[in-house]
Amino acid sequence: MARYLFFFFFSFSFSFCPMVLSELSSNQKTTMINLSKSLNVTSISWDINKEPNPCLGKGVGCNSPSNSSVIQISLFGVSLSSSDFLPLVCQIESLQILDVSDNHLSKIPSGFLSDCGKLDGLKLLNFSYNNLDGSLPVFVGFAGLEFLDLSHNRLSGAIDLELDGLVGLKSLNLSLNRFNGSVPTRLGKSKVLKELKLSMNMFHGIIPVEVVGYRNLTLIDFSVNDISGSVPDRIGELSKLEVLILSSNKLSGEIPQSLSNITSLTRFFANSNKFNGPIPAGITKHLRNLDLCYNTLSGSIPSDLLSPLNLQTVDLSNNRLNGSIPTALSPSLVRLRLGSNSLDYVIPTAAIATLQHLTYLELENNTLTGLISPELCYCQKLMLLNLAQNQLSGSLPMELGKLSHLQVLKLELNLLTGQIPIQIAQMSKLSILNISWNSLNGSIPPSVASLKNLVNMNLQGNNLNGSIPENIGSMTSLMELQLGENQLSGDIPSMPTTLQIALNLSSNLFEGHIPVTLAKLKGLEILDLSNNKFSGEIPAFFGQLGALTQLILSNNQLSGEIPKFGSWVFVNTSGNEGLTNSTSPESKNKGKPIAPSIVVLAVVAAFFAGVWTLIAVSVNGRG
Repeated sequence: MARYLFFFFFSFSFSFCPMVLSELSSNQKTTMINLSKSLNVTSISWDINKEPNPCLGKGVGCNSPSNSSVIQISLFGVSLSSSDFLPLVCQIESLQILDVSDNHLSKIPSGFLSDCGKLDGLKLLNFSYNNLDGSLPVFVGFAGLEFLDLSHNRLSGAIDLELDGLVGLKSLNLSLNRFNGSVPTRLGKSKVLKELKLSMNMFHGIIPVEVVGYRNLTLIDFSVNDISGSVPDRIGELSKLEVLILSSNKLSGEIPQSLSNITSLTRFFANSNKFNGPIPAGITKHLRNLDLCYNTLSGSIPSDLLSPLNLQTVDLSNNRLNGSIPTALSPSLVRLRLGSNSLDYVIPTAAIATLQHLTYLELENNTLTGLISPELCYCQKLMLLNLAQNQLSGSLPMELGKLSHLQVLKLELNLLTGQIPIQIAQMSKLSILNISWNSLNGSIPPSVASLKNLVNMNLQGNNLNGSIPENIGSMTSLMELQLGENQLSGDIPSMPTTLQIALNLSSNLFEGHIPVTLAKLKGLEILDLSNNKFSGEIPAFFGQLGALTQLILSNNQLSGEIPKFGSWVFVNTSGNEGLTNSTSPESKNKGKPIAPSIVVLAVVAAFFAGVWTLIAVSVNGRG
């Protein structure tokens, strides 16, 4: 969508009006007919006998309302592979826009560069999403060119003076190519550039201070390169800058304080670098989106960092931040990610509870203490709540059941006690539930079976007792069930036939024969029944579970002969003294593709794509 933004802008000004008040000159009409024959593409050709005016042809735009001159040729996505037609386009002296994106072009002919360079009215060239290779062509002339898009090609080599003659260039997109060398700085002698996109190349070296000379810059994207060194402090002189993206490089040093001086800056992404030191105070004064995750930033979070009214998303995860979470929070926050740091003290729930637009709250892998407050239920738009791997204590508040939009709840590896509240079943959209490795007790509430969208349920490593709910088989979306390391007993009910990833019932108090109902789990890959008191023979139907790759039956009271399994199945039957004639109890996975894994990955990917779409809609709607 973004790559057609400027194209749309010009198209709006020169709409394809069907009303014909006058015709093209004979020269332009002849050129257009020859061009159509040269292209030989049915989707953009026209019948000169039925419609004598080429302005009505698909992909052609003429000046409105007279239709006396062709000003736009749009040939995107029509499977062009030959570039031979391009010099012919340059015979249209009135041309302002040429879009040949999303084709299979491999080169820009020299004749096109020399001839179209003389068209002072040409404003936009879009060669993106093609197969252009080799070095960047030299652009000579093109006095009126404002927008040049060569992204998503295979262009390579260093960039020096190839673009320096473009005196009117305002937007340059060279993203997703194979350029290397230093970051180019000769990008138009008049320095009117507004947008500079160089992402996903192989540029290296430092960010040159000469970039600051382009004072009209509103967008800089240097992400996914090999750029190192520190960010020049003079970058704060770019008073019109709105978007700065430096993600996935090797940048180091401290984040410049001068960024807080740019009142127009709304988006700053510098994640996945090597930045260190404290986060400068005031940096979010004007921001809507901040991403500094995966660096080595240290110190406490500035008290004012999360409070500016326009701030919508903040990601400071995977750093070395310490201290408490600030209590002053922006009411516009949609996503707050502070996980994998060394933050301590209690969660400022009273402040978080006021965030009516909060969708993602991720505070995992810190040393946060205290209780999980019932007030979290006021964040009615929450879709993901991750408080895992902290030192949270107390019971699970039943008010969490009011989070009707929640899809992911992760509270594992804390110090939680008490029972699982039956109100958890009210979270009808829940897809992932992980409250493992706590000290929860009591039974598993039968109401959890009403969570029809649940894909993964992990309750292992608690003190749960009683039996598994009889109605668990009705959970028709469940793919993984982890109930190991508890004190569960009684009969094992029929399990959901959708189970694929794993069924873990290990280290409980189950006894008796292994139930025949497990034979229905045709797609199951991992079954762990170890460390129980199962007795009798190993059922022969285990050998007929075609997707099974691991079967762990160790430390039970099984007897009889061990059935034969395929070479791809790892079987552990150790600690069962009554078993005889073991046939490869330690056989390894060999040579069989695990198709169910692919299905699982596709389902999980689809789930998170849906979550991201909802978040993007929320953010864009407010932005």
